[in-house]
Amino acid sequence: MKQSVIIAIAAVLLLGCNQNKKMNTLTLTQEWDKTFPKSELVNHGKITFHNRFGIELAADMYVPKEIPGLAGNDAVKLPAIAVSGPFGAVKEQTAGIYAQHMAERGFLTIAFDPSFTGESGGEPRRMASPDINTEDFLAAVDFLSTNELVDPERIGIIGICGWGGMAINAAALDPRIKATVTSTMYDMSRVAREGYFGSTDSEAARDAQRQAWASQRTEDYRTGTYKRAGGVVDPLPDDAPWFVKDYHAYYKTPRGYHKRSGNSNDGWNVIGTMSFMNQPLLDMAGEIKTPVLIIHGEKAHSRYFSEGAFAKLKGDNKELLIIPGAVHTDLYDDVAGVIPYDKMESFFKENLK
Repeated sequence: MKQSVIIAIAAVLLLGCNQNKKMNTLTLTQEWDKTFPKSELVNHGKITFHNRFGIELAADMYVPKEIPGLAGNDAVKLPAIAVSGPFGAVKEQTAGIYAQHMAERGFLTIAFDPSFTGESGGEPRRMASPDINTEDFLAAVDFLSTNELVDPERIGIIGICGWGGMAINAAALDPRIKATVTSTMYDMSRVAREGYFGSTDSEAARDAQRQAWASQRTEDYRTGTYKRAGGVVDPLPDDAPWFVKDYHAYYKTPRGYHKRSGNSNDGWNVIGTMSFMNQPLLDMAGEIKTPVLIIHGEKAHSRYFSEGAFAKLKGDNKELLIIPGAVHTDLYDDVAGVIPYDKMESFFKENLK
């Protein structure tokens, strides 16, 4: 790579976290504290950016060290991808794995912590919002669209688990997103409204949940604290559902544990996800004009969320890819060797021309 390009990349990585100086109040960990090894094929650095609510978000940026086709002093203008998820995880876990792998394949990528989680800003901690968390993806696109290394006409996003639904919602709202991938997605609105497999899909069940949330809000306000719902169950009871055991094998073991991850520790606030019940994420999915690739495991308990989302999409540029034999968490860190990186690479290269 030419010296001028190396200097440009270094400048972006070193100065990126100061791009919004007036809003930069975050203290970011500088050591490598990921759940996966660092690649020697990419440059890595921390950056921050803010959303339209004024919340500052923290991200890891991954830039390929070798850029095919670059010659002389050509300006560096890379296709870019913003990555987030799973729901309750942090960028040092699954999102970072995806981002680093895609950077190895020639994309500038960022893996970001959503508002109220990880190293990102927002108070109180461990809250979630269909609006704010969709906005987090749009804010990532803001940042990438104005980054000197990025071609603003070639930006895509990857949403994993619960952030798959947010990614589809973002793609339905923002035409700057030229291609979208979801992996092992959850529709957080649907699960809040219906429970798993429709187990609480009744007005009576929803009324009971609303009452529980209302009581908890009163108690939280009285005590001045927010009660946590608890992360992944630990220790596991003997009768734990098999998919809960899969979550435990990732979040509660050295394979995927991280100290800033809600799922690895004490979870969301009890009232932290209540707004998903009556704010459907996927209502406008049928109006997405850009390509969407939905990836899910054949054996995943959550497969029906991806199938439901795919049914809402229209046009001939939408694809549902089912990975034979894979469960939900197999697509978190590729222990089973099933994450279709080649497919994602070809999808983005075809649609981020």
